[in-house]
Amino acid sequence: MSKTLHIFNPGHDLALAADIDNFTPPHAARSLRASLDYLPALWAKDGDVVLVGDVAHARRAFTRVAQQVAKYRQWHEADVEFVEEHELRHIDISEVEPWGWDRSLAYDLRRHGIDESLLPDAEELRRVRDESHRRTAMQLLSKVSISEAFECYTLDEILYIINKYNKVVVKAPWSSSGRGIRFLGDTIDDHTRGWLRNTFAQQGSVMVEPLYNKVLDFGMEFRRGSDGAVEYLGLSLFQTVNGAYTGNMLATEDVKRDILSRYISLDELDAFTASACAYLGDILTYSGHFGIDMMAVEGGRLALAEINLRRTMGHVALAISPLDDDVRRVMHIQAGNICKLSIHTPQRLQ
Repeated sequence: MSKTLHIFNPGHDLALAADIDNFTPPHAARSLRASLDYLPALWAKDGDVVLVGDVAHARRAFTRVAQQVAKYRQWHEADVEFVEEHELRHIDISEVEPWGWDRSLAYDLRRHGIDESLLPDAEELRRVRDESHRRTAMQLLSKVSISEAFECYTLDEILYIINKYNKVVVKAPWSSSGRGIRFLGDTIDDHTRGWLRNTFAQQGSVMVEPLYNKVLDFGMEFRRGSDGAVEYLGLSLFQTVNGAYTGNMLATEDVKRDILSRYISLDELDAFTASACAYLGDILTYSGHFGIDMMAVEGGRLALAEINLRRTMGHVALAISPLDDDVRRVMHIQAGNICKLSIHTPQRLQ
């Protein structure tokens, strides 16, 4: 029987930025992985394998979450095998499905005995990194004309855009969950100038967007098949604090669409979804799950924030969302040295 090896590697975006074999993620990413490495078991199939740091912890944590999910929807707790790195070379697997592919992960798996035929080669990894650049979102924007973004290579170019829009958000081409983002107005302090110089030196450019008056964060989740076809999977209504992800609403697609309809036109949203599926199916070589982060902007406008060529917490939310329109829950990620996923009844909806 074929077995898929699943891996939760939340330091993926930062690994793309570093683009080296021996990459060590910062403490926050390591803590998130150590605490939530069981997450792929929520969508894995019976017989699949999930790579974790501590099998006993992973089994306890997965069982706890599965029991919470079973309280509000019919749920099959998949019979998965949790394994640690030293066991990998002794397991017969047919496919590897990580949170996101990057050079560092491929290097680690190769060192632990995973067959080369199951790993992307150097050229495939280069394409994943190139397509994960925030430039991809800008290219999509040029096709759908819902918001604006600019790639800048010098400080003077940034100042020109600030002069045009007054307030902007500047993003490093590869960054993660609130990191690598600066909000700029009339003046740029020395600390920010230093950050810009370093980003230009390390990543070549920055992406600059007008600072919109956001009223709601949301995302759309997709999967691109090896044949190039892009499948829309569902909406993700999520919460952030200072740009960092904190949790997701768990509800049916109809409920989430009803909430969004209070802020934007669903016809406009559906048109964007169709355009994104067609365009990204054509320009990407990446195959796998990905997400598009969006914003509902004051005045009923739709704006694109970024494209993540990896799984997202929105995919986690879709895997455990209710099947009944009358049931609503919230998935919350508690940050810290020990991160925890919890599910509870919301006090209110958006």
